[in-house]
Amino acid sequence: MTIDDRTAVPSDTLIRALHERLAPSREALRLVWTHCRIVCDIAEQLLDRSGVDADVAVVRAGSLLHDIGVYRLYDADGRIDERSYVRHGVLGHALAREAGLSEVIARFCSRHTGVGITRADVRRQGLPIPAADYTAVTAEEHLVMYADKFHSKTTPPSFVSAASYAVAVRRFGADKVDRFAALVERFGEPDLPRLAARYRQPIV
Repeated sequence: MTIDDRTAVPSDTLIRALHERLAPSREALRLVWTHCRIVCDIAEQLLDRSGVDADVAVVRAGSLLHDIGVYRLYDADGRIDERSYVRHGVLGHALAREAGLSEVIARFCSRHTGVGITRADVRRQGLPIPAADYTAVTAEEHLVMYADKFHSKTTPPSFVSAASYAVAVRRFGADKVDRFAALVERFGEPDLPRLAARYRQPIV
């Protein structure tokens, strides 16, 4: 797959409007939109420092859009259904396509979870999503997926160090640990202290 249609890249304004339309509450919008902005900051920082050949506009759009599926997981009490959280990627992909966004952009929603979900993962873990490969393919998809690992929408939200994520991902298997290590080698690590100070959130 190649990314060569610049007209298919939505603007920040369009993406923000989509967030506002989909968010069930101001609190949900604040949480998800801020997370997406932070992932965008991380991705752009990593892109500048790594020298990886990637389309900056596509990386930005993918970062700002990747978590819109989370809005569909809020219940009537304003809480996220954590048991179904793995569905947010495929839900977001569908929402992006319904909004008229290209497949190139919509894929960021379904391709960023963990370090990639394979068809075998879906079947082995009994995940509540269609059996398919949800793994990054392009440099842009890999970068957004990787940047996402450095911030969590926990209560309170926090930045996640590479060391902390490497420990957490072990429960999903040695192959996931190796995949994350390869991403660290490829893109490097972001300057989390600077971002943590800017957003006034801790690093765990």
